[in-house]
Amino acid sequence: MEIRIDHGGAEEVLKKLDRDEINRLARKVAEKAGDEAVVHEYTTDRAAASVSVPAELQAKHGVLTRAAAEAGLEIRLRK
Repeated sequence: MEIRIDHGGAEEVLKKLDRDEINRLARKVAEKAGDEAVVHEYTTDRAAASVSVPAELQAKHGVLTRAAAEAGLEIRLRK
């Protein structure tokens, strides 16, 4: 079976996501990741946010990965 991603459709959906909801989710991940987590809210052609932790915390303990999963995000390994 072959799956093809509709990039245009995905882009349309992403552009319609509410900035407040995206930022709320990023803050939820950061809260679960701990005191050293930092949220950066920004806008490109769509609302966006990033959450970061010190590299050592992620490398040794997977803090950000666990926090994202606990916040309900789907975590997958890249192939």
